[in-house]
Amino acid sequence: MAAKAQPSEQNPQASTTLPIEEIPAAEKVRAEYTGNSIQVLEGLEAVRHRPAMYIGGTDLKGLHHLFVEVSDNSIDEAMAGHCTRIEVVLHADGSLSVTDNGRGIPVDTNKQTGLPGVELALTRLHAGGKFGGGSYKVSGGLHGVGVSCVNAVSEWLAVDVWRGGKQYRIGFKRGVTTHPLKVVGKASDGRTGTRVHWMADPQIFGNIRYDPERITRRMRELAYLNKDVTLVFRNERDLDEDGQPVEETFHFTRGLAEFVEHLNENKDPLHKAIYIGGARNDVIVEVAVQYNMGYQEAVLSFANMINTPDGGTHLSGFKTALTRVMNNYARKNQFLKDKDPSFSGDDAREGLSAIISVKLPNPQFESQTKVKLVNAEVDGIVNSIVGEKLAEFLEENPQVARRIIDKLLTAQRAREAARKAAELVKRQNALEYSSLPGKLADCTERDPSKCELFLVEGDSAGGSAKQGRDRRTQAVLPLRGKIINVGKARVDKVLENEEIRSLITALGTGIAFENDPNGNGDGEHDGANGAEKKNGYDLSKLRYHKIIVMTDADVDGDHIRTLLLTFFWLYMRPLVEEGYVYIAQPPLYRIKAGKDQQYYAQTEEERDQILKTVRSRKDVQVTRFKGLGEMDPEDLADTTMSADKRRLARVQIEEAFAAQEMFDVLMSQKVEPRKEFIIKHAKEVVNLDWHS
Repeated sequence: MAAKAQPSEQNPQASTTLPIEEIPAAEKVRAEYTGNSIQVLEGLEAVRHRPAMYIGGTDLKGLHHLFVEVSDNSIDEAMAGHCTRIEVVLHADGSLSVTDNGRGIPVDTNKQTGLPGVELALTRLHAGGKFGGGSYKVSGGLHGVGVSCVNAVSEWLAVDVWRGGKQYRIGFKRGVTTHPLKVVGKASDGRTGTRVHWMADPQIFGNIRYDPERITRRMRELAYLNKDVTLVFRNERDLDEDGQPVEETFHFTRGLAEFVEHLNENKDPLHKAIYIGGARNDVIVEVAVQYNMGYQEAVLSFANMINTPDGGTHLSGFKTALTRVMNNYARKNQFLKDKDPSFSGDDAREGLSAIISVKLPNPQFESQTKVKLVNAEVDGIVNSIVGEKLAEFLEENPQVARRIIDKLLTAQRAREAARKAAELVKRQNALEYSSLPGKLADCTERDPSKCELFLVEGDSAGGSAKQGRDRRTQAVLPLRGKIINVGKARVDKVLENEEIRSLITALGTGIAFENDPNGNGDGEHDGANGAEKKNGYDLSKLRYHKIIVMTDADVDGDHIRTLLLTFFWLYMRPLVEEGYVYIAQPPLYRIKAGKDQQYYAQTEEERDQILKTVRSRKDVQVTRFKGLGEMDPEDLADTTMSADKRRLARVQIEEAFAAQEMFDVLMSQKVEPRKEFIIKHAKEVVNLDWHS
């Protein structure tokens, strides 16, 4: 999760388009729609014209999607049984290459087009070896647009192929062949494979600097999912202290079991990882589960090695099976009596870490970016295999089963208490002034898209904010002290916190934790991962479309901001996913030069730059704000609240799994991972163990 500064405070949904009757006549002439208005984009022009349609965007996420597309081709070779090693190199010039020891892209001539196979695959959309020709029984490539899209949005791209005892090479520039395929050497010792080396096009991407951590995270995932494959990452751009490239190797012989243990590294597991595997109707299912002492779930799903962050039928089948098996075992062994309610899906998944991986011949995804699996038959297959294997494990391991069921029983009791507490909050009508928190200074505007809520640290800063705000569109909710760390507490304890209850009531959406009334895990969304509307949580009732966290620029302010973001992440994640959460950026310094000049600076560098422009003045005064409470209402309005003067950072999720890992490190029960993180990232480590 990252906070990104927004260049404009304009409403992104606002339109400047005039009604047709208000368009001047001259404009109507220019806007005529004729046959000449129809354009035909040849070759890969369509990709360069609308890159976001094919790679998900032109930001850093889209940039790293290029790596995913190329590496997925190598993984497809591994799933076909022809590849055991994949090497990724981040070169000194910022380019990236992926090399595998698979069969090598075909270099012979395609009869249909007269082009070599490798050139056809790189220059034509919907050209590939995965459309049912028998070359790949299982693969992630479906549309034949992956690597050709990478070629289209690259400044240059080169492919080396080792095949048939020879080494071939072909080169491209922005999707156009510039160096035809030719033999450049021999393939020694019977070597086979492919290397794709490319430089992302700065004309397409605003930032072409790859993040090594994001690359290694994906490679680690692939190594967990493919226990027979070794993946190597070599970073030649960012050298170590000795000036040498940093190299990491990923190989996990226990596969998914090690993956789920990795998810629980910063938690206290209840038992050893449980591995489940099976196959049915050409669909291979692998699952690993492990409960921990925490209260949040972490469930990752993959289809043909492709991460599906929005889940799909494989995730739905797993959830249904898990809840059913836990209820059946608890009933059979009298942990649940006849009169007792069944475990809900949320009860069954509290403190659960799980990996679901399926391999199937013809996967169907919602889009080219493949965020959700939609094959209907997979739901029943996963449900059946997981149900049978998990039930067998519980019967054969009664001690582990008892620990798991005890945790579910505790979760059920806590969730019932939380449900009652939440009902008290929900009974209040958030649109009636009488039901809103007493310390909330609400705005008069009733259109949520025009309303902002400032979450302010302390009553003093709250007073300044209330005086400096625009009462028509800006509301202020002062928070007393630090809210509870929801990463270390059950939901019933969370709802006992007065500040949390006030925040929930003010926002009006409820929280995304309620049990699924059917007790089967609600399919696509779970707990805080919820959709726009899940049981008690309803995003459409949100009263403010800008929720602005405004805290002091000190350690305590940072901590309060982190606590609030943790709450939004775990209980109101759609607020973050839809871009409603912002971070205010108040200045640290005020510089006054005489009576007529006043400046603000957020950093020491900005302060020094301003001082250079006014250094000839003798009456310069520099004020360092210790907190928002020290700022006059006018200062706060001019620098942090006024829409045409302030700077906000929108909180955005770049990679949900990485964000969850970071919350686990910083906000979970375990102290050691947090201590290690602080020491690693501290600018200066001070030894406090001293003797007089």
